[in-house]
Amino acid sequence: MTYRIGVLTLLLLVVGALVVPFFAPASLTDIGDVLSTRLLPPLSRDPGGQWHLFGTDAFGRDLGIRVWIGARISLFVGIVGTLLSGAVGIVLGAVAGWLGGVVDRVITALSDALLAIPRLVLLLVIAALWGPGLMTVILVLGSTGWMSIMRLVRAEILLVRRLPYIESAQALGVPAWRTLWRHALPNAVGSATVGMTLGVGNAILLESGLSFLGLGVQPPAASWGNMIAGGREWLLVAPWIALVPGAALLLTVLASTFVGDGLSARALNAQRHDTTR
Repeated sequence: MTYRIGVLTLLLLVVGALVVPFFAPASLTDIGDVLSTRLLPPLSRDPGGQWHLFGTDAFGRDLGIRVWIGARISLFVGIVGTLLSGAVGIVLGAVAGWLGGVVDRVITALSDALLAIPRLVLLLVIAALWGPGLMTVILVLGSTGWMSIMRLVRAEILLVRRLPYIESAQALGVPAWRTLWRHALPNAVGSATVGMTLGVGNAILLESGLSFLGLGVQPPAASWGNMIAGGREWLLVAPWIALVPGAALLLTVLASTFVGDGLSARALNAQRHDTTR
């Protein structure tokens, strides 16, 4: 049940992020008469008669539309950053598990060294050195989130390479690289897919944290992190400015967690079914 709720929620978020800002009138997204439209509470109308479901921010912009605009960047960063880190982790994990020896020890040692460093601290250092921006956040997430995926794929490759069909392919003279990429790896990426799904929410949280600290997506571009940062000085006067993007962030992380847990449960049930056959 929670798996379906998570999938439906993520689909609605993606569709809304693509559609809602496109059809939103410019009067809701541009800075207009700031004095008459700023800091309006939720479920209120401005002097022009425009209804604001979640209120307005300090510049008179509709907060609901801003959240959907921020969803574009936050979801894009979370999904692309996770795919990039997943691709790096799958390749390195497959190479380490298949070749073994010195290659395995070097890749595993590098993974252990990076895991020993708190990821947020590593993100802050790299973002500060490269400079803030959207591509910086994506590259940082991709280069610092591959370790857990690598470990999962490596463990699966170590198990798969001992199966009879792999030994048969090797006995028939199939090249090692073809055996790996065509026969071993497709049966080892299931756990990596689950890990990547769970990593989407974590990536969105990290992006929001960087943007909140001013090292991520920079204004006037909207992301949930810099929207929350922009609303912290208005918490006592207009708390909805920070609470609305914060609620959207929480909902997205919960939905991705539900999807990841559901995929993990399905994979476990499939393994149990295979062992009982």
